[in-house]
Amino acid sequence: MIGTSSNPFDSKTILEGIRRWVEIETPTEASGQVNKLATVVADGYRDLPATIERVAGHSGCGDHIVARSSWGQDEPGILVLSHLDTVHPMGFIERLPFKIEGDSAFGPGIYDMKGGAYLAYHAFRQLCATAGRSPLGVTQLYVSDEEIGSPTSRALIEAEGRKAKYVLVTEPARDGGKIVTGRKGVARFDVFVKGVPAHAGTRPEDGRSAIRELANVIQTLEAMTDIKRGVTVNVGVVRGGTRPNVIAEEAYAEVDMRVPTIADADELVPKILNLKSRSEGVSVKVAGGLNRPPYEKGNAGAALYEHAKTLAAEIGFDLVDTSTGGGSDGNFTAPHTATLDGLGVDGQGAHTHYEQMYISSIEPRARLLHRLYQTLR
Repeated sequence: MIGTSSNPFDSKTILEGIRRWVEIETPTEASGQVNKLATVVADGYRDLPATIERVAGHSGCGDHIVARSSWGQDEPGILVLSHLDTVHPMGFIERLPFKIEGDSAFGPGIYDMKGGAYLAYHAFRQLCATAGRSPLGVTQLYVSDEEIGSPTSRALIEAEGRKAKYVLVTEPARDGGKIVTGRKGVARFDVFVKGVPAHAGTRPEDGRSAIRELANVIQTLEAMTDIKRGVTVNVGVVRGGTRPNVIAEEAYAEVDMRVPTIADADELVPKILNLKSRSEGVSVKVAGGLNRPPYEKGNAGAALYEHAKTLAAEIGFDLVDTSTGGGSDGNFTAPHTATLDGLGVDGQGAHTHYEQMYISSIEPRARLLHRLYQTLR
């Protein structure tokens, strides 16, 4: 048959596959739903020269899928990292159904990152459809909990990352198709403040307000933000007190910090953990730390980027790199393995009610992944 089907990277055909994955809603906490998609993903490899390992989920998270090419597994090869979970709650598909408008396809998680995860799978399918095998083995890891910081998959990601020679991450592209060669490290903290309750009207002098001390702590934390340096500290959640006429005995805050380098993390994490109370009779305790190390653009990563840039030029597009403040599973592999991130689809609106991917980005980016599989050695 002549027509689109003769193109193995036809965007219409690939979009149908992406649609199937998008229409199975997979909020991280809905492990049954995530497992439903994991089954669909695993089934996609059944007729390919690949072995499937399904790692059972725990702690409320879904299963992880590891698909390994039947060749090249005895030496360091290519690890492809994708996640199946999304941030959108169950039922969000009613509000954001899969639909096509012009060059955009909409749907929960379509951009972050079901589009990219599917491209990696499709590119592997095409690799298997040709007689020649790639010089390196390919291992594709689909995890269930990236959107909450990968607590149950981190050890698996790190173990596979250490075994690999290259890591390709199918997180979405940035700002018009840019690839990611650096990400900030992410630290999270919980602040617990304990004071002394008292009646605010009759005996205020007996009380020690936890809320007032938390206000001090918030100012100290927010003052650590240094936009020029790329350091941001955000107090994103606060709670405290019981009633307006009671001096608050307890207060609590959740904090997010982003740092561009390991040196910044080494300096600032202890500072935050050692915050002290400035009010007599009030205690401040901080728990937490770095949960994703910074992904700094090292020599190996830079060489991998240059290789991808050359391939992209042959396909017909210009591959520009960027650094971003958002963390990904690439943060776990970049410190020790050449890592290239943002290889997924282009689009906009990650985590929003207008999340979309650009259909025109499907073919070039699927071809780029395919060429990376074929040429990395």
